Amino acid sequence: MKKVLVLEDEDNIRSFVVINLKRAGYDTLEASSGEEALEVVRRNPDIRVALLDVMLPGIDGFEVCRRLRADNAKIGIIMLTARTQEMDKVTGLMTGADDYVTKPFSPAELTARVDALYRRTGGEPVMDSGEIRQAPFLLNTRNRTLEKNGQRIKLTQVEYSVIKLFMENPGKALSRDEILEAVWGREYLGEVKIVDVNIRRLRLKVEDDPTNPAYITTVWGYGYKWGF
Repeated sequence: MKKVLVLEDEDNIRSFVVINLKRAGYDTLEASSGEEALEVVRRNPDIRVALLDVMLPGIDGFEVCRRLRADNAKIGIIMLTARTQEMDKVTGLMTGADDYVTKPFSPAELTARVDALYRRTGGEPVMDSGEIRQAPFLLNTRNRTLEKNGQRIKLTQVEYSVIKLFMENPGKALSRDEILEAVWGREYLGEVKIVDVNIRRLRLKVEDDPTNPAYITTVWGYGYKWGF
């Protein structure tokens, strides 16, 4: 079964989300608090995607995201928020989320986001094998891992997809829209700024000096380039 966690403290919203995900073929597990969500994931390590409400009593959605991401780079995380402030979106993504959906949202939009993220997290088989070597990096496309100077770099599955796109196109300037379509898909309904935030996260992981990037360079007014 395709397991999805739904963390939402408002019963009516949680029920609405669960009903629509079940109709789409997902096995949904529910939690109404951050503490409960962490316990559900502990007992169900095969959960592929987690929907996390931001505003919660006790442990909030951001902290749940941090803890889940610290333990599991592969789980897909979508933040559910009623807030529209820019910093809330950025905070969610920088703490390890893959996507965010702002309330109110339609069932079709939410299901499409979950479907797309489930595919990216390896919930469906991907026919790919081999390695891409670009010193000091080694990308293993069979087990979806990245090493730098022989040391494993812990990536989310979205970050892996971005790096793979870069390493398959060394020296080529890629626009934000190209990256968005290649990694998130044509059906993605979110904002292009999600590309910029993921680039910030990646630079913190792969660059010797993230403030002066040598590998992921900015093409001003256009996008980014893998600097080889």
